[in-house]
Order: sequence, then structure tokens, then C-alpha cells
Amino acid sequence: MPDISKRMEWVAHLEAIRDSQDQEAFAELFRHFAPRVKAFLVRSGSTHEFAEECTQDVMATLWRKAHMFDGTKASVSTWVFTIARNRKIDLIRKDRRPEPEDLLWGPDEEPSASEVLASQQEAEQLAVAMAKLPEKQRKLIEKAYFGELSHSEIAAETGLPLGTIKSRIRLALDRLRHAMT
Repeated sequence: MPDISKRMEWVAHLEAIRDSQDQEAFAELFRHFAPRVKAFLVRSGSTHEFAEECTQDVMATLWRKAHMFDGTKASVSTWVFTIARNRKIDLIRKDRRPEPEDLLWGPDEEPSASEVLASQQEAEQLAVAMAKLPEKQRKLIEKAYFGELSHSEIAAETGLPLGTIKSRIRLALDRLRHAMT
């Protein structure tokens, strides 16, 4: 566990990056955290190549989003490792998406009139249910499902804690599920 002066130094480095894009401060943070992030990822089951790629993304995120760090909510190391964990999840999800050549192409069968009507009714029911959601939940559902943003991307965009985003989305989905049955 780093002592308090080292933790304050990391905060000062992040502030220097945030305020003046201080490359030396970033280099020091990189030298300290990059090997630790990579080791963390490897210990959690990632390949060395994946861990290297993810570590580079984490450190680039640290550079781009230094303005989002809030020392009252977390230490620099907690913030960095949270970014690493979230980035790992995002990359794994991205890798699991089907590639375009894996998708079936060609014309689909024309839906029957009853299927079209049922689909329209379901869409109308969903629109009504969405309109009844509290605004905070509705906006997050729209970003996640219509904007196709990951929870981490929503957190970065809104500044809300990831746990809050997940809770609000889960509550909204429960409400929508009940409204659709």
C-alpha cells in the first residue's frame, strides 16, 4: 500500500495531465501503473497479448479522461484498476460479437399480417412503457439500447458511478418487463 505522500503525488500527476497535458507526469504514471495493470489482467486469466492491448487502452483512457478523476471518490490506483476492469469487460464483449461474415445474409421471409400487427402492437406498448419510466432511467435505457453504449461509456459520458448506472438500468428493465406482460 503506497504511503499518503505517494498517493498525493499520483493525484498531482493526474491534475497536471488534466490541467496542462503534462507528458512527464503521464510518463511517471505510465511507468508505475502499466506493468501493474498488465499483471492484474494476466492474473485474471487474460493472454499476454490481450493484457498488453488492454493496458494500452487503459493508459490512453487515463490520458484522455484525467479530467474525470475525483479524488474524493477513489484513489488513483482504484480509478486506474476500475478502468482496467471495465475495459477488459468491454473488449471481451466486443470480441464475442458476431463478425459480419458470420451473419446470415439474404432476404428474410416476409412476415405474415398477424406478425406485423403483433410487432406494431408490441412496439406501441413498449413506447408507452418507456414514456412511463422515470426520466433518469429512461435516458439510461435509451443510451444503452438505442445508443448502443456500454455501461462504462455511459458512465464516462454522464459522470455517474457505474453502479448507479447498472442499478437504474436494472430497475428500468424490471419495470419494462412488467409493463410488457
